[in-house]
Formats: sequence, C-alpha cells, structure tokens
Amino acid sequence: MSSKSKVIQAIESEQMGKEIPAFSPGDTIVVQVKVKEGTRERLQAFEGVVIGKRNRGLNSAFTVRKISHGVGVERTFQTYSPLVDSIEVKRRGDVRQAKLYYLRERSGRSARIKEKLA
Repeated sequence: MSSKSKVIQAIESEQMGKEIPAFSPGDTIVVQVKVKEGTRERLQAFEGVVIGKRNRGLNSAFTVRKISHGVGVERTFQTYSPLVDSIEVKRRGDVRQAKLYYLRERSGRSARIKEKLA
C-alpha cells in the first residue's frame, strides 16, 4: 500500500485546486498576501527572489527574500495556503543551485542573479 491512504490523497488533491504559475529558485516573484487588520482584509504585495522551494504536494512551500530599507527580509509561504491570493513571476533567474541560501551572506552587486535568456 502507498504511504498515504486514498482518503488523504483525495482531500489533498481537492485542496490543491489553486492554479500556481511555474517558478523556480532564482526567479523574482510578487506574492499577494491576504492581511487581516481588525475587521478589514486587504492584499499586501511581497516581491523578492525565490531562494528555496519545497515540493511536497499540499505541504509545498517556498521562501522569498527581499531587501527592505537595507535589511534582508525572508518570508516562507505555504504554496496552497488560503492566505496566498496570487503569485506573479516578474523575471526568470539563471541559477544552478536548488537552494540560494548563499545570498544571505551577500549584498549589493554580488547578490545579483543573471536573467535567464529564452
């Protein structure tokens, strides 16, 4: 028997109905996050470079890093979370590693990522 029961697989596939664009580490993306402030709910954009991606079906996640006022900010999102409204790919990055954790130690020009051609 498989590691997951058919009931769990059916529930997970039902919850994974959201359409997610194809992106990979090195890509610059904009994640629209639902933020609740009191009774109001609004969308907040978080734009940055994907430094890691975890593909585990419903438990998939990705980490986005950006520099805000000279301080590095990283945020990990669950791919199929109801708080993630939309994901938009701004530019494709040309990298060879699957995890770009080395960008944490770099700043300025050395932290740049080449753009993927075609």
